[in-house]
Amino acid sequence: MPPVLALLLVLLPAPFIHPVAASHGWPALLAQSPVGSFGWPVSPPRVVRRFDPPPRPWLAGHRGVDLASTAGIEVRAAGAGTVVFVGEVAGRGVVSVAHRGGLRTTYEPVSATVNVGDQVNPGDPLGRLDAGHPGCPAAACLHWGLLRDGLYLDPLALLGLGRVRLLPLDQRAPAPLRYRR
Repeated sequence: MPPVLALLLVLLPAPFIHPVAASHGWPALLAQSPVGSFGWPVSPPRVVRRFDPPPRPWLAGHRGVDLASTAGIEVRAAGAGTVVFVGEVAGRGVVSVAHRGGLRTTYEPVSATVNVGDQVNPGDPLGRLDAGHPGCPAAACLHWGLLRDGLYLDPLALLGLGRVRLLPLDQRAPAPLRYRR
């Protein structure tokens, strides 16, 4: 492994919490989407519910972060990309932006002001925050999500704020323990 990548793996927070994330190329995520090229989608940011993925993909969990804010506030693109979805999901407005490296950020509930195919830069408006996000302790919360290859990730990792998870520098799986009788 190149020394620079090894240093990145030690110094930067790992963006994955999911048990199978190490097999999804997380060093490539860090290399393709460096911390600093993304920003908060609402201002001022106030995290009221953190990323809490389920132990299995089909179980309940919280696949993003909730940011308390004010209804009607402008929701901005966290990073540069292409708007790939604008519509309703479960009765709430959703906007999705595809970014380089196979990343996709999602924003809900939002009344969109963009269209599918629009190119956005960090901080460009996507729409206005709607009130009434279920499970939010405030009158309005933005649910901000991050996916890569169908795997939900902690969007705070894009800002260098994700939970730290140390992995061995040698990415090969350790040999199973063998017991002698």
